[in-house]
Amino acid sequence: MSSASVQECLQLQLLEMEMLLSMFPNQGEVKLEDVNALTTIKRYLEGTREALPPKIEFVITLQIEEPKVKIDLQVTMPHSYPYVALQLFGRSSELDRQQQLLLNRGLTSYIGTFDPGELCVCAAIQWLQDNSASYFLNRKLVYEPSIQAKPVKNIFLRMWIYSHHIYQQDLRKKILDAGKRLDVTGFCMTGKPGIICVEGFKEHCEEFWHTIRYPNWKHISCKHAESIETEGNGEDLRLFHSFEELLLEAHGDYGLRNDYHMNLGQFLEFLRKLKNDNPVVTDNSASYFLNRKLALWGTAPSLNGLGEMNETKSLIGNFL
Repeated sequence: MSSASVQECLQLQLLEMEMLLSMFPNQGEVKLEDVNALTTIKRYLEGTREALPPKIEFVITLQIEEPKVKIDLQVTMPHSYPYVALQLFGRSSELDRQQQLLLNRGLTSYIGTFDPGELCVCAAIQWLQDNSASYFLNRKLVYEPSIQAKPVKNIFLRMWIYSHHIYQQDLRKKILDAGKRLDVTGFCMTGKPGIICVEGFKEHCEEFWHTIRYPNWKHISCKHAESIETEGNGEDLRLFHSFEELLLEAHGDYGLRNDYHMNLGQFLEFLRKLKNDNPVVTDNSASYFLNRKLALWGTAPSLNGLGEMNETKSLIGNFL
């Protein structure tokens, strides 16, 4: 989109946020990931900031009257929203995985009926307030009759996530617990840098991403995402069989220091083995992504010295 049209979209987003904040005035009802996001956008529109501001990301806590339950609606507004699709995900501790999957499928289907240019967060909230009760009340029989007679198409997603570092034991436990609870597979490489790969159904991966980021992990970003539509359970698309922590040797002797660089040569070997063990994925984006890594690292020397480690870190920066 042109610069002018991006500004138009951001103005519409601010108007919608004003409406939402007036609808949910109580503290904690609307939780912005970046509390300065709206101010930054206003500065951009006024011309006092040149760089494109960050996307508006927030969570709205909805109280459903019958039954008495809460739904957290996670919202991400792309810069070009409302002319591109809004990213929404509803979650509740009272829903099991199947119910949550169906709830979000219904919500996504409803939002898909809106024309480009239409604001739809308020409509999404109203839809949840009007339609979510059945997903809670019919706990064991929440199915969609219209799709029982034909195959259900799901989106299989794989996300490659980068963090400056992953050290803390409680954070590592949170990541592993989320991976196992949400039926996703992949790995978490601890140390510096920290790299996470998570794969599974789109709804589960997005909930994993939401879970590990909130409330305050700032130095983390999803650098690449691959998705494919499937009518099966996605098992044939997985590169991993479980979600595990990837423990590599630290580069050098750091003693008691909690600032150690991982042996990226070992990570390279891990990726090479991953590619060799999965020849069937040569025709999809996962293979492309791995091939790109190997092409970038193909001339890297063995990582035995600090200079060689820095060279590999530089190579990593090209794709992460």
